[in-house]
Parts: sequence; structure tokens; C-alpha cells
Amino acid sequence: MNKFHRFSEKMYLFFGFVFIIEAIVNIQSMNQRFYISCILGAAAFGMFFFRRKYRKKFESRNQNQK
Repeated sequence: MNKFHRFSEKMYLFFGFVFIIEAIVNIQSMNQRFYISCILGAAAFGMFFFRRKYRKKFESRNQNQK
């Protein structure tokens, strides 16, 4: 299960970079796609940090129980 959590963290980070790069490419047009890419990129980075924080919390809890 721990491998899945690490993998999902990296996937959120990957998608965050993809959406930010897409936003940079669309910065000249400043259309709706630019704003959606920025929001999705920020959400993906937020989920990365959220998942990492709770994974570390669960790991430390499991180590304390042993």
C-alpha cells in the first residue's frame, strides 16, 4: 500500500507540471483554458503536498506502534 501512496504522489506532481506548462503555453491568449490549467495545476500541487503530509503521518504512526 505504501508504494501506491508514493506513486500517487508522483502522479499528482507530474500532472501539476503538465497543467502549469500548458498554462504557460496558453498565457498569450488568456482564454478560459489558461485559467482552468492554472487552477488544475495548483490543485494537483496542493494534492501532492496533502498526500505527502498524510503518508508521512501514517508511516510515523505505524513505526510507533511496532
